[in-house]
Amino acid sequence: MLTLEQVQEVLNVKGSLVYSLVRSGELPAGQFGGRGAWRVRESDLMAYIDAAFAKTAERIAAGQIKDDDVTAED
Repeated sequence: MLTLEQVQEVLNVKGSLVYSLVRSGELPAGQFGGRGAWRVRESDLMAYIDAAFAKTAERIAAGQIKDDDVTAED
């Protein structure tokens, strides 16, 4: 089980995006304990990542992503 902060680190994105993914149901998460701490199963995070790669591959194959749309990140 991962905290939302750990998910943020794995995906290298802002916390607001992780919260948005959880709120929308795109990334399954549950609340646990008296304080309602959010947790994400590693398997659910891996499934989300796999789906993102598959969706990107489909967009590339369909010509929706051009070579100049891909840039290196610092």
